[in-house]
Amino acid sequence: MHFPVVKAVAYALAHTPDLVRYGSKPERELHKQPHLIEPLIRHLRTFDQACAYPPHQVFIGRLAPEVLWDMEAPWWKQWDDQAARFGPYGELMPEDEFYGLLRLVDEFDLVWLESAFQEVVGEALHRHPLMSDGDLARLGKGRSIEAIEAKVRTGRALPLYYQGHVVGCIGEGHEEDPFLTPLILLENLACKATGILAMRWLFRNAGVDPVTIDYVINTGEEAVGDRYQRGAGNLAKAMAELSGCVNSTGSDVKAFCCGPIHGVVIAASLVHSGIFRNVLVVGGGSLAKLGMKFQGHLAHDMPILEDVLASFAILISVHDGANPTIRLDAIGKHDIRYGGSAQAIAQALIAVPLDKLGWKIPNVDKYAVELHNPEVTEPAGSGNVPRHNYRTIASLGVVRREWTREALDQFERQHGLPGFAPTQGHVASAVPYLGHAREAMLKGALQTAMFIGKGSLFLGKMTNLADGMSFILEAS
Repeated sequence: MHFPVVKAVAYALAHTPDLVRYGSKPERELHKQPHLIEPLIRHLRTFDQACAYPPHQVFIGRLAPEVLWDMEAPWWKQWDDQAARFGPYGELMPEDEFYGLLRLVDEFDLVWLESAFQEVVGEALHRHPLMSDGDLARLGKGRSIEAIEAKVRTGRALPLYYQGHVVGCIGEGHEEDPFLTPLILLENLACKATGILAMRWLFRNAGVDPVTIDYVINTGEEAVGDRYQRGAGNLAKAMAELSGCVNSTGSDVKAFCCGPIHGVVIAASLVHSGIFRNVLVVGGGSLAKLGMKFQGHLAHDMPILEDVLASFAILISVHDGANPTIRLDAIGKHDIRYGGSAQAIAQALIAVPLDKLGWKIPNVDKYAVELHNPEVTEPAGSGNVPRHNYRTIASLGVVRREWTREALDQFERQHGLPGFAPTQGHVASAVPYLGHAREAMLKGALQTAMFIGKGSLFLGKMTNLADGMSFILEAS
């Protein structure tokens, strides 16, 4: 059967160290323990340090994930002289330019930037390969620092810092709506801005005309809405509007960290059915997850590594005989009847779809799981998440008599990947490998890969259920 293909993939990072204080965990802890502010600021990375960080270079496609296997740890101490801001899949944007991007995507004059700072940012964005004169016109005029400070003093605006100085602020959307506060609006605008950045990189790198996009699916973790419809969306259409997708509409898919896999499967289904030809799946960065593990990093006297907003864009299109296909005849899904044990989830997401094809676990070349960077999670006591998942898959193989118990430790290297994705929840859930897998398949270096996403539905206090979905990508 001629299944839909992954036609293009893009990724972007925005280095936002001064926004770490507004991540959910730091924001709460700094309020309770103000003495942590100074060490937090002292442990923030410079842009050059973040750019040279090997996992970030993997994320934007300049390095292959497997390079990390044999790289000396800790990775944050390794300096890559060849590191670059721009990679094959996108870029790592500096914080000052990101503030300008926030201003560009702001339709309601929520973001104010100080005049001199905005002028410098405007000059930098003028040189950016994705920005047009129309984009720069949207910057408008900057504000005086006195006006910004006065607005912050009212308590109805959040200051924006850059290298220790206030350079702007973001205001509230409505004085009586607790869901349009400055912090929530900053979360939503950050997701919108980073999603647009990834979309634009996809169009530029793949030579795709945005007007050919029929539908956009946003799979981020933000909650766009107001007091009458909290979290209702639609950020997908807002991203499409500023990405040139004038012939598209869209909607948001919410499934916690599993959202991107749901989005890809839905997109592939829409294309396969003939309803649309080109569907774009996008996920913007999660401001709330900045600095989640900052206390563990401070305790180990290491840089705060959760200082980037990550995003991705994936174009699903009709079969073309060249790009790798999504096997819609072997989708894995976590049915309610499977419960929440790790082995039961692995059975649902891995064994069931493989059995549909008559495949065994070793028949899949690579498994992409939750690819959280272990250098972020281990100092905080969360362990190596990808390694745990690969041991679960290998153990399932032992139970199915498709893998030997003696070779359990070998599975990770042979069929897995090192974690390299920022801990941005949905972003880390398998899809960071999609660009690398597609490229390897086009070169004939990879035949199959399974992408496995899991979600924590119980976080919403509506159910005790977990969630999961998987799909197989196969070279044409």
